[in-house]
Amino acid sequence: MKVLIADDSSVSRRLLEATLVRWNYEVEVACDGEAAWESLQRADAPLLAILDWMMPGRTGLELCHLIRQKRQEPYTYIILLTSKGLKEDLIAGMEAGADDYLVKPFDQHELKVRLRAGHRILDLQRELVSAREALRIQATRDALTGLWNRRAILEILDRELARSQREGVWLGLVLADIDHFKTVNDTWGHAAGDAVLREAGRRMGAQIRPYDALARYGGEEFLLILPGCDEFGALAQAERLRLAFMADPFALPHGDAAVTASFGVTCVPPGLNIASEALIHSADEALYQAKRGGRNATCSLPCTPTLAGG
Repeated sequence: MKVLIADDSSVSRRLLEATLVRWNYEVEVACDGEAAWESLQRADAPLLAILDWMMPGRTGLELCHLIRQKRQEPYTYIILLTSKGLKEDLIAGMEAGADDYLVKPFDQHELKVRLRAGHRILDLQRELVSAREALRIQATRDALTGLWNRRAILEILDRELARSQREGVWLGLVLADIDHFKTVNDTWGHAAGDAVLREAGRRMGAQIRPYDALARYGGEEFLLILPGCDEFGALAQAERLRLAFMADPFALPHGDAAVTASFGVTCVPPGLNIASEALIHSADEALYQAKRGGRNATCSLPCTPTLAGG
């Protein structure tokens, strides 16, 4: 672990550094508050800082205030180094944002114990961040395919519609449905159906641009948002997706199988104010026509003016 030692006393600084290096810490040193603050702003900043209370530039107390005001992540664990032994001073340091304190001259055993406490807090903080990220992914991602889920894609669509109207740019939408998916489940079971959905998501995901948004919309349906894409571009993209299904058989638990999909395409032209529900309805109508025409097809329809949101 990397530790920052900020102390204007060269004797105290060198003693701390030698001790921590002996304990296999990676050590950074700063001789004043400004240098310490610069070190803590870097992307690879130390997560544990030992700050002297009294330093030129910025005091350790001021640094505590600054660090906590930023509420930066990952968390910085602060041990305040001080010759002040009064209870009131120690309370002031903790209220400023210090996690712990060490009174000069420090005792090595006490220092080791306080560093271990810092380790535990930082480990817990990392676990908390990981758990929060896992919850965020759970809330926005489809568990089977790893794509955006329905809730997330609808939020993205609302944002992209607002941007399309604000900036006067095209917005394309593609609704895809795997052909005869019920037959796959009924014939080979849900494990085969899950394999089809995962592979469908993978193949479509490999064909889109970094700023497109692809979701499992529900069941065997997928929704693709194409920012800046007019009707010709969106139709061409849907056709690429259709051909990606046909490129190779899908590997299923029972063996390989041919899988196709149908695609409904619609677009929002610049300047048209339309609700997301109306846009999806137009894509759904286009998908219905593709299905009715025999499946394994791509169909495009314009946004229905009567469904415009204003």
